[in-house]
Amino acid sequence: MLQRFLPLLAMTFFICLFIVLMQFLWKSIDDLVGKGLSVGIIAELFFYAAITMVPTALPLAVLLASLMVFGNLGEKFELTAMKASGISLFRIMRPLMIFMICLSIGAFFFQNDILPIAKTKMWTLTFSVRQKSPEVEIPVRSFYDQIPNLNLYTESKNPETGMLYGMIIYDLSRGYDNTRVILADSGRFNFTEDKTKLLLHLYSGEMFENMRDNSMGAGSSRYLPFRREHFTDKQVYFPFDANFNRLDEEGMRSQYIGQNASQLIHSIDSIGHEVDSVGAIYAHEIRTLPYYGISPRTETMPDGSRRNMTPPTVVMEKPIDIDSIYLARGPGMAKSYLNQALSKAKRQKQEYLYRSLALEEQAKLMRRHDIELQRKFTLSFACIIFFFIGAPLGAIIKKGGLGTPLVISVLLFIIYFLIDNAGYKMARDGKVPVWEGIWLSSLALLPLGVFFTYKAVGDSAVFNIDAYKNFFRRIAGRAIPRDLTLKEVRIVTVDNDTAVDMLLDFLGDIDAETARLGRTGSIKKLFAPGLPLELRQKLNQLVDYLSNSTDIYTINLLNQYPFKPTVRNLSAIRSTTISLLDRFDYKYAGAKDSI
Repeated sequence: MLQRFLPLLAMTFFICLFIVLMQFLWKSIDDLVGKGLSVGIIAELFFYAAITMVPTALPLAVLLASLMVFGNLGEKFELTAMKASGISLFRIMRPLMIFMICLSIGAFFFQNDILPIAKTKMWTLTFSVRQKSPEVEIPVRSFYDQIPNLNLYTESKNPETGMLYGMIIYDLSRGYDNTRVILADSGRFNFTEDKTKLLLHLYSGEMFENMRDNSMGAGSSRYLPFRREHFTDKQVYFPFDANFNRLDEEGMRSQYIGQNASQLIHSIDSIGHEVDSVGAIYAHEIRTLPYYGISPRTETMPDGSRRNMTPPTVVMEKPIDIDSIYLARGPGMAKSYLNQALSKAKRQKQEYLYRSLALEEQAKLMRRHDIELQRKFTLSFACIIFFFIGAPLGAIIKKGGLGTPLVISVLLFIIYFLIDNAGYKMARDGKVPVWEGIWLSSLALLPLGVFFTYKAVGDSAVFNIDAYKNFFRRIAGRAIPRDLTLKEVRIVTVDNDTAVDMLLDFLGDIDAETARLGRTGSIKKLFAPGLPLELRQKLNQLVDYLSNSTDIYTINLLNQYPFKPTVRNLSAIRSTTISLLDRFDYKYAGAKDSI
């Protein structure tokens, strides 16, 4: 089994990894194009991105590989042969189950030890690439603004020599009011040796610039001195760092994405302690804050005396009659009291609202750390769940190859991804506990794995439409019909006397059972398990014997007998039995009258 499974797992893993890596490329294409990055930098970025995509690709690869392996075994009847020889499905799956346990343990250590390092390097490299200045590629007959504080227009360009013609340059480095305008017939761009400055070599042009100083007031803006310069050969330097500057990894390593499980637990405890301490301080301030010089509480000193907690306020020893104070000074002062109280309440609300926002940021940071901690374990559990979905499902559908397993895998993984993304967002925003949101996708698919495993072990027809039709027929109380046809070859010939005797005997038993159930309440009838075993056996013997008949009408009447008779089918069974007796009434004319 391992010889079949491991090559398929490796193949599907690299296929899935390539697909998710192409998704990363599609999202990051704007940050990579036009930066003049070397092949080594791009390859390094993609290498670290591929490592960070392993938690996404590995569960899908496990699902697809297990589906293909057991689908191939079922399609070639190898699985049926092994079961016929007495080997159970769990015994067949045992080597792969041991391998999946080892793979899950390895996935945890990968998440805990390798992935934080890869994430740190990838995000550091990503931010470094984003800050990299774009490669200078001057367009023709349009303004180019990718150089900081510079707008450039050129009428034409010689692609072989790189010479630009008909140039207009707006230098905004000293502000909009002091814009410098340069016109030149031709020019060329070059970088200095250290690639920190852009050298613009211009020929035959003019330069205009304002001479406005910051010390000049607004009243003098009407008469601004300016400078005009004619030149035939001029060199202008502009600050432009074209080097690739790699950011320091230390700042990213201290974030939650660069920490292992023990570091995350320590960070969560530290942030939680800080939030609790600050919250306790705020609560203490609210309880002890004096309002208009009146303190609501006092405290007991070590010597037993009591003093005001916030001196020099007045201690409130008993409740104050607010109505008497409010009405004592007249309507004007009453309105003043209300305005002052309202203003103070608004100030207090704004102050504590600002404080609550700071606490919310800390709580959000703690949830981010907790999310990263929970994800250390979800990959291992997801691999096991997808294996117990894919292997039994492949044994049930019995379809190998890449077509059907791929479709099923993609559908299941889309469901898993949507649930996982929804749970992550709810956990991140604090709408549900973190563990509940992060484990939601795994717990949602766990019953599916248990169901498929149970059905595959029992060889149940999960995708048999007739089985579901019969199930709903039983729920609705409708009979499951038989499917008898005229036999081309008959070993037993139906004897009329024997047929009538069997029908009369069976009819008598049906009447006796009807009379017995007539003394039973309707509720007991509704939940009755079915007809007695002896009555069901007689019905099967009757159907087996009469199915050898050469009369098509008799065969049609036998098909009216329910496949699984119940108490609710008694009247239909009696009616069908009487109709069958009518078919043999030409020999026993008095049989119908006797019943």
